[in-house]
Amino acid sequence: MALCSGLAVANIYYNQPMLALIKEQYGSSITWLMPTFTQLGYALGLLLLVPLGDLMERRRLIVTQFVILSVTLVFAALATAEWALVCASLLIGVFATVAQQIVPFAAALSPSTIRGRTIGTVMSGLLCGILLSRVVSGFIASHWGWRSMFWIASPLAILGAGIMRATLPSGRPASELSYPASLASLAKLWVQHRDLRQATATQAALFASFICFWTILSLHLAEPRLGYGAATAGLFGVVGAVGVAIAPVAGHIADRHGPHLVIRAAAAVTVLSWCLFGAWPGIVGLLVGVVLLDIGVQGSLVSNQHVIYALGESTRNRVNTIFMGGTFIGGSLGSAGVSYAWHRGGWRGTCFAGIAFAAVALVIQSAKLHRPRAGIAPGIRR
Repeated sequence: MALCSGLAVANIYYNQPMLALIKEQYGSSITWLMPTFTQLGYALGLLLLVPLGDLMERRRLIVTQFVILSVTLVFAALATAEWALVCASLLIGVFATVAQQIVPFAAALSPSTIRGRTIGTVMSGLLCGILLSRVVSGFIASHWGWRSMFWIASPLAILGAGIMRATLPSGRPASELSYPASLASLAKLWVQHRDLRQATATQAALFASFICFWTILSLHLAEPRLGYGAATAGLFGVVGAVGVAIAPVAGHIADRHGPHLVIRAAAAVTVLSWCLFGAWPGIVGLLVGVVLLDIGVQGSLVSNQHVIYALGESTRNRVNTIFMGGTFIGGSLGSAGVSYAWHRGGWRGTCFAGIAFAAVALVIQSAKLHRPRAGIAPGIRR
């Protein structure tokens, strides 16, 4: 499941390093819409497809989504018009959300005593997919052309379908709701579960802080006192390997000591990372800070998923839709907020914005919103 979630999510990022090559072929500005439409498709998939995991037999749904993803990748490889490539990017984003079908299924299959560790293991695969996707696609596109990446990704999606078909158990749908009722229930779940609201708000704020760094990094590195180019900014992505290592560790600690302790510690580490960014100028300070930033955000992500997946077996995919949707909204707010902060205050303003978002997460998580109540899953300890 870790392997296949990585294979799925990687498709969202393949096009980013290839944009210059694609633009060179078509010579039009519409090329730059590809990443935007891919992310838009992913958001649509979260809203429209991920809730189906509560209503359908999950193994069949995952296999079907992988097969359709493979077809959309062929569509991208064969696209002769730029608008067709942009449309294919939208569809790739929609069906790449199969990764978000796998994570809650892993939580459903895991005993509550090791659920955090299970989620961390699967998330480590997903993070590897994000980390390696740009490196792989950039190498393949530069040597064999950008279409080659889509031709290679298509059979990889079929491979994911085959692995999931061979290894996952079949079972009955977790809920008997109709599809329209399932979508309508999203608002009810939001109102009903304090844990879901707190987890979503916390992760949205931390993801906003995370996006602040990556939005401004290349601009900061290009400042005269540093003088680094885009290639150096790209190398910072390799440090994301720390997130792959921390995910299972955070899940293990959450199993033993409760997820909220991990989430509060992760938020505090994120605040500390921004303090280092502001107080330790130079490339070394950035490298140390980004390690702490990645530990904080990824550790919180795994532990917050531990919380929301314990809210009920029949609602795991729908709460995942709400949680990930809220996280993406937080990222959008972070991107908009830090752009304003950068133009008004430069790197100091950026650090202030990053600290502010992380501090909001720490305040939300530190609030006494959690009171024991009947029916809480045994894997969650207060």
